[in-house]
Amino acid sequence: MASSIPNHSLLQLSHVQQIYTSGQRRFTALQDVNLVVSEGEFVALLGPSGCGKSTLLRIITGLQKPSEGIVLYRGQPLKGVNPHATIVFQTFALFPWLTVFENVDLALKARGIPANIRTLRSLDLIDRVGLDGFETAYPRELSGGMRQKVGFARAMAVEPELLCLDEPFSALDVLSAESLRGELMELWTGGSIPTKAILMVSHNIEETVLMADRIVVMDKEPGRIIAEVRVEIPHPRQRKSDEFQRVVDEVYGMLAGQTQAEAVELGTAPGEQGRTRALPKIAISDLAGLLEYLAELPENRQDIYRLPEELKVDPSHVLSLTEAAEMLGFAYVEKGDITLTPLGETFAEASIQARKEIFATRIRRLPLMRWLIAMLTHAENHVLDREVIHTALELEFPQEEAEKQLDTLINWGRYAELISYNDDKALIYLETLS
Repeated sequence: MASSIPNHSLLQLSHVQQIYTSGQRRFTALQDVNLVVSEGEFVALLGPSGCGKSTLLRIITGLQKPSEGIVLYRGQPLKGVNPHATIVFQTFALFPWLTVFENVDLALKARGIPANIRTLRSLDLIDRVGLDGFETAYPRELSGGMRQKVGFARAMAVEPELLCLDEPFSALDVLSAESLRGELMELWTGGSIPTKAILMVSHNIEETVLMADRIVVMDKEPGRIIAEVRVEIPHPRQRKSDEFQRVVDEVYGMLAGQTQAEAVELGTAPGEQGRTRALPKIAISDLAGLLEYLAELPENRQDIYRLPEELKVDPSHVLSLTEAAEMLGFAYVEKGDITLTPLGETFAEASIQARKEIFATRIRRLPLMRWLIAMLTHAENHVLDREVIHTALELEFPQEEAEKQLDTLINWGRYAELISYNDDKALIYLETLS
């Protein structure tokens, strides 16, 4: 049976950094990461999108070399692909022209294992993950949960010491994901798989508390470890238990942090000294829904960890919504609780047009929006090509993130009637100079 008490160290990361360069721009994806994973541990890397969790997993498995720092496996520097580790990805990554058996068998064939041994091991693993009877089925014949089971069987076929999971349940529906989590934990805690440690990337807080012995909490801009939480609850864990809810609340509090002074909360504009803070990618309607919900509660307050169930939204989206509410001055966060401010209460109770006016006043304070409005103000006819803004944002953010930030600026600015956008011509206009 797998033990929750670590003993011998398998993996050690010391001062690992990952820095990308694009022209003259340097983007720090990971900063000074120190981590140890020992035998018997199920460790979860938890954090928001863009904090470098998947990058860290690629470094650990040797698929990517860090810019700086040391990666040791069993005390030896890792050179090239780690032969003792394997990854299960969030997408099923199966060969559609191969059967279940052939997909699992291929992993063993690539390792040069003889056919007679491959057959027995493949069939055994297919049986252990609950797919006995589906050996000759093709991926198109299987549900999402069953396809991911094939991914687990294929990963475990090579008997990895370290099994790495990159958000393996995120592409599944709720029921399939819950079932597969339970089956994986049954295999792990029952000692039915040869793996000595599991390292899972996730953005789902309840998932990590349900499965992991230790949760490594990460933050972004730059990606870094900010805290660790050891989960001492025996398996199988009960979501409704007081202890489970206490740990979930504690982790939410770490990720949400607490509201800081305005200068810290808002950051700076591009080109200014300091960090340009990214805008959370949320829809105004979702933010309004959160504020309306809080406005109906006693003292306008709620534990953040309760919001996903109450609002029926993903936990990572809840954190983005709380971040937006903080940034706009509609709520403040402290000790894992979110509380509506008087301004937030006013917004929740306002008419459609009044909400637009309040929102416009608030986003004018945001450094990124101030920067965009200033650029449009000084542009000829107060109009700029989308690509010009995007190129400028790439000096502050990676290309994909720059695109998301521009979309958010446009959506927020249009709602507030500060800017308009012509999608056909990809032109951004200043709506008003008042």
